[in-house]
Order: sequence, then C-alpha cells, then structure tokens
Amino acid sequence: MKPAEAKPAIVFDLDGTLVDSLDDMQAVLNETLRPLGRSALDRETVGSMIGDGAKLLLQRALTATGGVPDDFTALLRRFLQLYEADAGARTRPYPGVPAVLDRLRRDGWALAICTNKPHAVTRRLLADLDLDGRFAAVFGGDSFPVGKPDPGPVIAALHAVGGNPRRAAMVGDHANDLIAGHAAGVATIFARYGYGGASRAGIAADATIDTFEDLPKTLDGLFARAQ
Repeated sequence: MKPAEAKPAIVFDLDGTLVDSLDDMQAVLNETLRPLGRSALDRETVGSMIGDGAKLLLQRALTATGGVPDDFTALLRRFLQLYEADAGARTRPYPGVPAVLDRLRRDGWALAICTNKPHAVTRRLLADLDLDGRFAAVFGGDSFPVGKPDPGPVIAALHAVGGNPRRAAMVGDHANDLIAGHAAGVATIFARYGYGGASRAGIAADATIDTFEDLPKTLDGLFARAQ
C-alpha cells in the first residue's frame, strides 16, 4: 500500500486498556492456587503481575505464594482451561469503550488489538462483550513467536490493517505497550486508568489518558502537533 493510501491506525492493548478483566484473572488464579494450599492473592497484587501473558502471570503467582512446583506445565494447562471456560464472567469494557471505538471508526481510523493474552481467549472475550466487529485485526500472545515488548506484533498489526506508521498510535496501560510502540516507530498513549501503571516507571509516553473517553481529543492533539 502506498503511503498516501495508508490509513490512520490505532493498535490497542486489551486487558487494562479496553476491558477490566482483573476480577476474572484473580478468580482463576486463586482457583488454580487453592488445591496447592497456597494463599489467595488480592486484586492489587494480581494486577501488578499482568502484562506478559498467561505463563508469566502464573509463574509470578506461584513464586509469590511459595515457589514454582515441578508440575508447572500441568498447572498452566489447568489455569488456561479454567480461564477459557468462563473468561468473561466478570470482565467488562471500560466506560465509553464501545461508543469511542465506533466514533474512531467513523472518523476513518483502522483499529487493531495486540495483546499478550492467548488469541483464542481474546477472540471469545471480544465476542462475549460484543466488541469483536470493531477491529480489522486481532493478534494474541501466541500469534507470533514473540510478544510485546518486541515491536514485531505491533508492526504486523499495522501492516494487517493498512496503517500509516506516521499517523498511528499504540494505546496501552503497561510498559510493554509503550516499549513496543516506541520501537515500532508509532506514537504511544498511556492508559493511566488501567492496572499496569507500576510497570511504567521511567518509560515515557507521548500522551496519557485518564479515561478511555479522553482518547479522541488526545489523538487530535497528538497528531495536530505532528503536522
């Protein structure tokens, strides 16, 4: 696609950016830990562990409650089975997400998702929340050999939607989103309302939003400055 034909594009993280899935992940983690006699983890602790995919999430939870046992592979399989069985029980979009996504599409933005959550679970969750028809491309943590913070998935998402990197943004609540966006050569927008804020220490973003509903005006200001 020629640069003149490329579209403005936004690549979104999922958890902590488009949806609040923390209660579901906390419940499934604690259910996985319970047969081991491990202590339950509170919401804030689980939130601090999210952002690098299911495997590292479970490893961090096990480490925090007594160590990673030899049967980790079986535990990971159980964790994924529990989560896939009811991924959207408590998960909800953040306020304004459907309406803002619809507005962005009307304004000509191509939308994509790049998450470290497994692809099949991501697709099911989007369908359960009636969000799936709004994205031209959806990639999960198992869609590529590497996930964020590697820029490869973000670059692939832009390519898939015909996005123009000079008028594109990565929106997320975690350091991985900002690192990947910077390395991919796109603008970065930090979602301060999410639960990955502690990971961001020392990592700059081109803009910050306090609610998802702030995104359209933030994009307008960000790209007006770039013109």
